[in-house]
Amino acid sequence: MNKQARLDEIVALLKGNASLRVNDLAEALKVSKETLRRDLKYLQLKGLLVREYGKAKSLKRPSDDPSVAFESRSKSHAQRKSLLAEKVIEWITPGMCIALDASSTCWHLAKKLLDQPLTVYTNSYRICHELEKKTQIEILCSGGTLDRKFASYINDSPLHMVRNLDIDLFIFSCDGVDADGNIWDTDNGNTLFKKFMLKKSLQSILLVDSSKIERSSEVIIGQVSAVTTVIRQ
Repeated sequence: MNKQARLDEIVALLKGNASLRVNDLAEALKVSKETLRRDLKYLQLKGLLVREYGKAKSLKRPSDDPSVAFESRSKSHAQRKSLLAEKVIEWITPGMCIALDASSTCWHLAKKLLDQPLTVYTNSYRICHELEKKTQIEILCSGGTLDRKFASYINDSPLHMVRNLDIDLFIFSCDGVDADGNIWDTDNGNTLFKKFMLKKSLQSILLVDSSKIERSSEVIIGQVSAVTTVIRQ
């Protein structure tokens, strides 16, 4: 079986299965695990599958995946996300300008933020609503088209709002971090915001719970090496 036929077969097998173990795939295709891993990495970069430790998965997502409705995401691993939020609080001091992405993890953080002099820039509808009651916090919203599924605003030109804004700290979550240090996310409007903020901010903190380690998704938004700190739970 040549390489292209093998790639087609992998995609076909995953269409009929939620996930397949690397060992089983290698045996079925009669190739070494090293060859199979190269094939899986190629297909992953093409957006045709998701790699996790020891297995490959189709892009059909389970109900607790970060791509489902915000309400479901906020309840998924809620205790871990709440603990992550508590760990990052000590980084935030009065007078700072911080940016928060539209992840449910950052929403948990917004709930825990003290009412203190801060500037918060976000593309999250839910975070804006949560911070509204905290009158000492200045809220800057990216604006744009509301993506109800992700409770985030999609704006292809976020630069105009933050051109003269010095962002001290960008706090964000992601869909997964793979063994090579790539930060993965779902391909949606929130991705552009994260890429832009990673370049714009002075410091950045990635909040990631254990379910997202050794996991990939649809698009790479950056490298762990470019992040100031990674906080895990």
